Amino acid sequence: MPAGDRQVTIDTVREAARHIYRVARRTPLVRLEVPGPWAELYLKLETLQPIGSFKIRGAYNAVRQLAPAELAQGVWTVSAGNAAQGVALAARAAGAACSVMVMDTAPDTKIRAIERLGASIVRATYDECWRTVEAHGSDRMHGHFVHPFDDDRFIAGNATAGLEILEDLPDVDAIVAPLGGGGLLSGLAAAVRELRPQTRIYAAEPETAAPLSASLLAGRPVSFDTWRASFVDGAGGKSVLETMWPLLAELAGSIVVPLDEVVRAMKFVAERTHVIAEGAAGCAIAAALGGRAGAGKVVAVVSGGNIDLAKFASLVGACDAPYSSIVNRQ
Repeated sequence: MPAGDRQVTIDTVREAARHIYRVARRTPLVRLEVPGPWAELYLKLETLQPIGSFKIRGAYNAVRQLAPAELAQGVWTVSAGNAAQGVALAARAAGAACSVMVMDTAPDTKIRAIERLGASIVRATYDECWRTVEAHGSDRMHGHFVHPFDDDRFIAGNATAGLEILEDLPDVDAIVAPLGGGGLLSGLAAAVRELRPQTRIYAAEPETAAPLSASLLAGRPVSFDTWRASFVDGAGGKSVLETMWPLLAELAGSIVVPLDEVVRAMKFVAERTHVIAEGAAGCAIAAALGGRAGAGKVVAVVSGGNIDLAKFASLVGACDAPYSSIVNRQ
């Protein structure tokens, strides 16, 4: 059902599903074997998308609905890297020019991928990018703005991941996904709650940037005053947008994860499943492994795998804590 005046419904999600697979892929759900009977843990591998991230789902669904006159102006977005790749690929499929305001926390691997997709890059500070997200625009950019999460069409496209999870695991008990701006989580909620309302949906946030946790505690959208940048560049904003709050306030909760647990989760998944998860995805995996999403059948959305390999190697190579140190720490 719509939250507030939002128009993200199961019908708009199903409509998105009829179109996005022109560019996006239907990704698998794989079992991650963990010791103990507390839960069955599954990974939703959005790392296998053409851009290595779920963002292609929402980006294509938003761009495909633009009028020819809007496409003729060119499109642009603001991003830490993954949404930029999604909009760039969607624009290329639609025959439109694309430019991207990219925040200075974006890793080189994402910058190179954006350039390979043919988009022009405008570099900006994290604060300028976040102001652009809040204002839905920037004087420095030209063309039609595709918001990277606060857009019903983008959210409906993201929600198709929820439809796939329910098709593969109809009795799923909980889903954990990272929170950046909230476009993935609100999409999952729009799809899953309509079809299986008893499924719990949790946000995962790094301890360095957890505005939803603070907002849920306050009962209103607030800023995260102690925000700091980390290798978790695809999750953890400075605040929850007022316009996203009606969608995010209904989640089962936010699981705040220490950075060391994120690294251990990334290492464990690489060893056990040979999947490279970026920091944001590692947050969801760590939250599920820690047991705070509860027992039963739990899905962690591995939202993306776009991390510099040298950075990944340095992080997991320096991690010598055992996997048991993060499992089921309720």
